[in-house]
Amino acid sequence: MTDPELIARILAALTGVIGVAVCLGYGLWRFLALALSAAWAAFRTRPPGGTDPRITPYTGPEPARPAYWAGQMWLDARFAGQAAALTVWFLLTRHWLGGVVRRRLLRGRNGQTGELADNGFGRLLLRLLAPGTALAALLSALLASVLLAGVALFFAVELLLVALAALAAILAGRVAERLWKLVLGIRMKCPYPGCYRPFPLAVHLCPGCGAAHRELRPGPFGALRHVCRCGKALPSTLMTGRRALAARCPHCDRGLPPAVGTTRVVHVPLIGGTSAGKTMLLAAVLDGLRSWSHESRLTVEYASPDDLREANALGQQLNRTGWTLKTQGGQPRALMLLVGHGRRRRLLYLYDPMGESLRDADTTRGQAYLAHADGVLLVTDVLAAPVVRRALQAGDTERAQAARPADLGPVETYAGFTGELQGLGGRRGRLPVATVVTKRDVLDLLDSLPRPTEPVAAWLAGIGLDELVRALGHDFAAARYWVVSARAATGAGALDTERRRAAEPVLWLLSRTGLRVGRLVRDRQERPDGPAGPDSAQARQDTRDPQVSPAAEGSNTP
Repeated sequence: MTDPELIARILAALTGVIGVAVCLGYGLWRFLALALSAAWAAFRTRPPGGTDPRITPYTGPEPARPAYWAGQMWLDARFAGQAAALTVWFLLTRHWLGGVVRRRLLRGRNGQTGELADNGFGRLLLRLLAPGTALAALLSALLASVLLAGVALFFAVELLLVALAALAAILAGRVAERLWKLVLGIRMKCPYPGCYRPFPLAVHLCPGCGAAHRELRPGPFGALRHVCRCGKALPSTLMTGRRALAARCPHCDRGLPPAVGTTRVVHVPLIGGTSAGKTMLLAAVLDGLRSWSHESRLTVEYASPDDLREANALGQQLNRTGWTLKTQGGQPRALMLLVGHGRRRRLLYLYDPMGESLRDADTTRGQAYLAHADGVLLVTDVLAAPVVRRALQAGDTERAQAARPADLGPVETYAGFTGELQGLGGRRGRLPVATVVTKRDVLDLLDSLPRPTEPVAAWLAGIGLDELVRALGHDFAAARYWVVSARAATGAGALDTERRRAAEPVLWLLSRTGLRVGRLVRDRQERPDGPAGPDSAQARQDTRDPQVSPAAEGSNTP
C-alpha cells in the first residue's frame, strides 16, 4: 500500500516545482510585460480628433492651460499606476485562475489552446498541473506587484524631481524679475483718473485671440511660457519677451503703454492755483524736452498714441490763440513720455490737475496720484500773492491784472496741498520740489518789483515770499527754483533758449531718480544763452529784450 502522506508530499513538491518554474520561466515576465505595456499606454497620447478621458478640461478664470507638470503629469501617473494594477489583477483572476486553471486544466483541457486531451491519462496529467499553474500565477502576481511598486516608487521620485525643478524655475524667474525691477526702481501704477492704483502684474492680451491673461508670469501655467486656450504660446517673463504684448490695468481695464513694467516710472504732478500757468508750463516743458533732444543725447518720445494726440492738441491750441484752455474735469490723466539718456530711460508721468482740485485738504485728498509722486513741480504765480499786489503801483497793477493772476497766492496754494501730500504718500521729506515762477515776461515789465535774478530763492524772499522759501526748504529733501516765461517758450516764434529753460525743472527732477541729465541743467547755468548753434545769434539778440532777460532765470539748491 502506498503511503498517502508520501503521495501528498510528492504532489506538493511537484506543485511547488511547477509553480516556481512556470513563474520564473514565463509567468513573472508575462505579468511584468503586460503591466508595463498598460502603464505606458496610459501616457501615450490619443490620436487627434478623439476624446481622451484622462484630460479634464480647465474651467478656471485664466484663459491658459495649466502646465503639464502642475496637474496632468500626476493624473497620467495615477492612470498609469491604475492600468498596471488592473492588468496584474486581470491576469491573475481572469486569465490564469479563471481561464487557464479553472476552465481548462481542471477540465482536462490544454492550457494554451483549450483542446480536450485525447485520453484519460492526459486529462489526469493536466488536472495535476492545475495547482502548480495556480501557484505560478499567485507567485507571478506577487513578485510582479513588488517589482512594479519599486518601479512606481522610482518613477514617483522622478516626477517629484521634475516638479521641484519646475518650481525652482518658477522661483528663479520670479526672483530674477523682482530683483530686476527692484534694481531699476520699477513700480507699476495706473496713470488714469479714478484709478491711479499700483499693481504687481498687468493684464496681458493674447495676440492670437485677444484673451486677457492676468497671471502671465512663472507659475502653475508654465515657467517660461503659457499656452493660451487658442494654442498660442505666450512668454511669461520680461526677459523672454512679455514686454511685446499689449497690456491693460488689472483694476480699471484701460490700456497701458508698452513701457509700463519695463521702465522706471517717475510721477511728477504740477501743483498750482487756477490760472497760475500750469498748462502753459506743461506745453513749454514738452517743447523744451524736444529742443534738448536736438542739442544733446537726450531722447524723448510719447508713450502712446493718446499722449501724442493730447500734446498735438495742446500745441495747436497755443498756435491758434496763444493761450491754453482751462484744465477741465476731475482727476487728471497722466501725460506719459519716455525720456532717455544713454542706456537709461524713464517713463515720465506728468499730471496737470485743475487748480480747484488742490484748493483745500478735502479736494486734495481725492488726488490719489499724489501718493506716488517722485517729485513736485510747484507752479508759482507771484502776481497772485497779496504781499506782491500791495507793492504794485498803478500802472503795474493793470499789467498784472492783464496777465490773469491765479485765484490763490503761492503760499495759500502750498498750504492747501502740502499736509495732504504727506498724508497720502508719507514721504514728503524725501521728495525734491522744483519751484517754477511763471509769467516772467510780465515780471520783467513791472517797475514796482525788482527784476527776477539769481538766486531766485533770495529774490522771492525779497518780494515778501520768504515764508514760502522757508517752508519748501524745511518740508522737502531738496528745493530748486526757476523763473520761466511759458509764453516765450511756446507757440509761434518760441525761443529755443526759453524752451530749454522751461524743461530744466523736469530734467532736474529726473536727475534725482538716477537719469544722467543733471549735466544739461548745469550746462544751462554755465551758458544761460543755451548751446551754440544756428540760432545762437538770434538767442543773444532776444535775450536783450527785457521780456526774456537771461538774468531772470535762476536756481537754488539748499
